[in-house]
Amino acid sequence: MSAATFAKEFFRNWKTTGAVCPSSRELAERMCEAAQVPRAQRVLELGPGTGAITQVIQGCLPAKSRCLGLELNEVFVRDLHARFPTFDFVEAAAQEYDFSTYLPAGEGFDAIVSGLPWTAFPEELQRSILNHVLPHLAPGGRFVTFAYWGFHQLPGGRRFKELLKGQEGKLTVTEIEWRNVPPAFVYVIERET
Repeated sequence: MSAATFAKEFFRNWKTTGAVCPSSRELAERMCEAAQVPRAQRVLELGPGTGAITQVIQGCLPAKSRCLGLELNEVFVRDLHARFPTFDFVEAAAQEYDFSTYLPAGEGFDAIVSGLPWTAFPEELQRSILNHVLPHLAPGGRFVTFAYWGFHQLPGGRRFKELLKGQEGKLTVTEIEWRNVPPAFVYVIERET
């Protein structure tokens, strides 16, 4: 997908697109490494957008592993289906998706990788998504998302970090990835085994 299409979708619906350009390959690689995608059997991607992170997931996901992407933008979903035919994509809100239609009973995701624009969301929506998605993280699994450096000090960024601190599991932060526009770092929540 072209940068022009991405920008068009951003201006058409900035609250769900959340960024004016896709994440850099370097940030996507940092996220996949932090989530331990190369060891995952099941991956959930929240907000795959144009597939910048999806492409890196595809490159390091083991054979026979599965990946589900939840995306609200129908234009992005159509493009993702065409570009990544072995992955599953659903046009759905993360806080509403019925995971029982995808996961076997008692199973979870080994990695949840989020590209959602968290600080553009009201706190109630942030809580709703996390409360609906994180229970489907397998023991020992990891949830990762990124925050733009500097923006994390704004009220919305501080509020989101506090919300992450309150989740079950250990919260850590990676080093800053300077080769992203704007620079970003990754939050990691690791669920206990």
